[in-house]
Amino acid sequence: MATQTRIPVLDLAPQLESLWGELNQAVQRVLRSGHYILGPEVRAFEEEAARFLEARHAIGCNSGTDALVIALRALGIGPGDEVITTPFTFFATAEAISQLGATPVFVDVETDSMNLDPALIERAITPRTRAILPVHLFGRPCAMAEILELAGRRGLKVVEDCAQSFGARYRGRSTGTLGQLGAFSFFPSKNLGAYGDGGLIVTDDDALAASARALRVHGARRKYHNETVGYNSRLDELHAAMLRVKLPRLEAWNEGRARVARTYGKLLAGHPGVIAPAVVEGHVFHQYTVRVRGDRDRLQARLAEEGVETMVYYPVPCHRLRLYQESHAGVACPNAERLCSEVISLPIWPELDPGVQAVVAATLLDLAGRG
Repeated sequence: MATQTRIPVLDLAPQLESLWGELNQAVQRVLRSGHYILGPEVRAFEEEAARFLEARHAIGCNSGTDALVIALRALGIGPGDEVITTPFTFFATAEAISQLGATPVFVDVETDSMNLDPALIERAITPRTRAILPVHLFGRPCAMAEILELAGRRGLKVVEDCAQSFGARYRGRSTGTLGQLGAFSFFPSKNLGAYGDGGLIVTDDDALAASARALRVHGARRKYHNETVGYNSRLDELHAAMLRVKLPRLEAWNEGRARVARTYGKLLAGHPGVIAPAVVEGHVFHQYTVRVRGDRDRLQARLAEEGVETMVYYPVPCHRLRLYQESHAGVACPNAERLCSEVISLPIWPELDPGVQAVVAATLLDLAGRG
């Protein structure tokens, strides 16, 4: 049942067209201002993002990866330290830990939420453990109450990886504001995406905010008075200006993604070969990721032949990457390993037409039923 036209996994055109005039005005405003680095647009966006997230401080930086690195560095994480995190995530989560000379300690995930399993964290704690780095994967908040209780009891810090969860809420609070720091990404495909790389660090701690602000500009709290080796990691004025256009629409876009998720859930319900994700409170569905039985890779190839584009996030768990094969040879995370062979992400964007969703679901179920 080949579709007449290809259905992409993400279509940013509707959003771009609806904002075209305002985005152009924002770009022209920046170009004519003469301020291109850490100017008024970045300051305004930081203030607006902090209000949106209900955080005391928001610090723009060059990417979501830099946000993680700087957040961990602000806590003093370094060589000899261990940071507990999930193996079922994009490599940047573990990479940020390794870049600082610390060791990522991988703890398995829950199969339903696909997030870090809080019940398994405590047994992974050693005298070298300094922090926990949970990831709100695909926009679903982690079980933060359990993670925070454990961290408080064991004297550990918590940095939230919110690359995929801008606008997600856990028990009424924004993800990123629950631990000591939160790190966000504005990669173009994100729910709140820039037109290039960008990132944000949030915290309620004045000292951590000051440290993060210094680290993003070569370790200087005052220009030309460098105190430590930092980074050149600044959110561009152009990106900040365009993100300011987008931020007021984010809640509506996230509601649109949840609406798409509910429609998919109804269309896929009851099929034994496809397990749909739950629609839980606060989930913003950066991705709509299902689990499939049988040969996932063959199924994905056949979907592509039928004109339905999908993605696999992620085909290899971090502890099985070549980089960590030797150092983490004894690590076993069976749930993450199984998920990596089962997951497939379907097309999703806020304006996705229900009729197109019906085609996607029907094609998936037809092919999954054939085995």
